[in-house]
Amino acid sequence: MPRSLRIAGAWAAALALGLTACAAPDGDTSPGPRKAVARETAPDRVEPLKSSAKPELPATVTSADGRRVTVRDTARIVPLTGSLNELVFTLGLGENVVARDITATFEQAEKLPVVTRAHDVSAESVLSLKPTVVLADTTTGPAEAIGQIRDAGVPLVVFDPAKSLDDVRPRIEAVAKALGVQKSGAELTRRTERRIDAVRAGIPSGAAKERKKPRVAFLYLRGSASVYLLGGRDSGASSLLEAAGAVDAGKESGLRKDFTPITSEALAKAAPDAILVMTKGLESVNGVDGLLKVPGVAETPAGLDRRVVSIDDGVLLNYGPRTDQVLKSLVEQLYGDAK
Repeated sequence: MPRSLRIAGAWAAALALGLTACAAPDGDTSPGPRKAVARETAPDRVEPLKSSAKPELPATVTSADGRRVTVRDTARIVPLTGSLNELVFTLGLGENVVARDITATFEQAEKLPVVTRAHDVSAESVLSLKPTVVLADTTTGPAEAIGQIRDAGVPLVVFDPAKSLDDVRPRIEAVAKALGVQKSGAELTRRTERRIDAVRAGIPSGAAKERKKPRVAFLYLRGSASVYLLGGRDSGASSLLEAAGAVDAGKESGLRKDFTPITSEALAKAAPDAILVMTKGLESVNGVDGLLKVPGVAETPAGLDRRVVSIDDGVLLNYGPRTDQVLKSLVEQLYGDAK
């Protein structure tokens, strides 16, 4: 599976609606994963910094594709991924954002025009909004659209995508620097790291013991397209699972790529105690009952116990200002009230 599809699909799209799964005590006093029950999701909103962002421009940075880019005006910002959109809003520049990628699912951005088609950028749509700066990832495409935006004279900064908890700080700092709000970037970094550390401190102590670590398989599901994939080493979920005191079952079973098609054999080898899915993906297969109909799932320990962890598509793999919420939800659903 191409990396661009992993980023576009796994991070994303569509509104985070429908069935999710949550932890609930089931009589087991061990810190293992809990059985899934229906739950209400928290409002899908970002939390901008309370201090005002004051851009110091011009700002010259080296784009991830090696180009030197000078940003002179942040009055009309177009972020081309959901995670970048989230970052710009949280840094306090939300009023300057004039468009969104379809993966920007949070409430503050929902009324902005979408400038992507099936995750591909529409250069015409972007340019029609007269942006003063465009932000993209190395996975953003097609290349022709990126070239067209640059050829029009619009400053376009490309960033490396965040793929783990270690990328949270450099990602925030890079975006803040490009927009001339490094002070806000430093403040947001401190807040984000403090919140992530607080969640980590609350992880049940028993989860740190190797023999009790739950094995969790990350499944990417799109039932309407008959896409059923098992996450491996490069899926983007490993860092979260390991921070939560769990084992990435796909990675540990030897899957070196990002995703591989689900087979009964692959799931049997992974032997997950719990399954991690995106909310929209779970909805696309008609909830937990539908998930158990995917070949091999019902026969796993997770399937037998209906142990499913569900987190919103638009935030799960962002590795940004709301990652503490993702980690907290993951921990709560895996361990419930266990300490």
